[in-house]
Amino acid sequence: MHQKTKMLARAALLAFIKIPLGYSSITLQFFFTAMAGCLLGPYWGAASQGVYVLLGLVGLPIFTLGGGFGYVLQPTFGFLLGLIPSALVIGLITRKSRRPLRIILACAAGLATLYAVGLPYMGLVLNVYLDNSPVPPRRRPENRRGGDSVPQAISFFRQKTVIFSV
Repeated sequence: MHQKTKMLARAALLAFIKIPLGYSSITLQFFFTAMAGCLLGPYWGAASQGVYVLLGLVGLPIFTLGGGFGYVLQPTFGFLLGLIPSALVIGLITRKSRRPLRIILACAAGLATLYAVGLPYMGLVLNVYLDNSPVPPRRRPENRRGGDSVPQAISFFRQKTVIFSV
C-alpha cells in the first residue's frame, strides 16, 4: 500500500508543473498514470488515479487550477476522468509482459484512452455549458430575416385565403 500512496503523491505534485496552452495545460500527470498502470497493475493503478480525482473533487487543491466540486465544469476535467481508464488500459496491456515495446504500445493505448474521454468532455463543456460554439452568422437570432416569422406566416396565409375565397 505504501507504493500506491507514493504514486498518488507523485501524480499530485506533477500537476503543478505545467505548460499553458489555451484551454488546457500540458502536465506530467500522464507519466505517473502510465507508471501507476505498469507498476501497480490495472486495478490498483486505476484505483490510485480514482483516489487522486476524488481528493481533488473533495477540495484539496491538487489539480492544475485548484480543486473542489466546481472543477467538474472546467473544460479539462474530462482529462482527469480519463486518467482512471487510462491507467486501467495500460495495466491490462503490461500485465503479461514488461518488454519495452509492449510498454510503449500500452502507453500509446492509454494516451488514446485519455483523449477518448477528455476531448468529448471538453467539447461538451465548451459548446454546451460555456457556449463557445461557433454558430454560423445566418443562424444567430439577430441576423434572421423578417423578424418574427410566425406572425408573418399567418398574415401571408390570410392574404392568400382571402384572394382564393373571392
